[in-house]
Amino acid sequence: MDLGLQGKVAVITGGSRGIGRAIALGLAAEGCRVAIAARGEDALERVAEEIRTTGGEALAVPGDLTLPGSAERLVKRAVETFGRLDIVINNLGGSAPANKPFMETEPKDWRAVVALNLYPAVEVSRLAVPHLRAAGGGCIIIISSIYGREAGGYAGYNAVKAALNSLSKSLSRELARENIRVNAVAPGSILFPGGSWDRRRQADPEGIAAFVERELPFGRFGTPEEVANVVVFLCSEKASWVSGACIPVDGSQGRSNI
Repeated sequence: MDLGLQGKVAVITGGSRGIGRAIALGLAAEGCRVAIAARGEDALERVAEEIRTTGGEALAVPGDLTLPGSAERLVKRAVETFGRLDIVINNLGGSAPANKPFMETEPKDWRAVVALNLYPAVEVSRLAVPHLRAAGGGCIIIISSIYGREAGGYAGYNAVKAALNSLSKSLSRELARENIRVNAVAPGSILFPGGSWDRRRQADPEGIAAFVERELPFGRFGTPEEVANVVVFLCSEKASWVSGACIPVDGSQGRSNI
């Protein structure tokens, strides 16, 4: 199936591993030129080189998107390098340091989890919209979590993921007349080397095996590629009437009826 992505330009935050890496590889395989951002320069460059060795075009832009000026640098370099911008994937995020019971959190924990998850998505999207307009439209995808849709996990993580889902819906309505689609994708528990579930499994294999048996109906974790496949479709012309949605990719792990 031709997804109509040949020659499009995508920016992907948190692109050095896991879901972000899989999205970058998936979009590149469809002919997108990709600019990927993350703090780890070496890991980021390895992903860019993976793309280049298969004939794709990739730009690695290392930097900490929680710091002032980093988002502006990312968007500017992508547009200067590739001449346009069509797709924005806000994938950067994480649970630490608010991954603890509410009464054990401190103000600094909340500031940090908001700075990591919410502000980069706000700033990258804000800076990207003028370029999406100039391209005649485009799409923004925000990677949230099933725990932004329902109870489960810790309050800090849930709160920022719910905020990302809300941001996605608000932007979708505001930008629709400019042919810019905005969606959220809500993964469940995804396993990849070096990720949080990988670390937990190494620390407590029996406990994680019990979690899989109890919480994951398919009896396994999801993979980054399974999330990326949905994201790539949502970026494509085949998803032209999908905007304002929050799509779970969780193997029926979630319990929401919506």
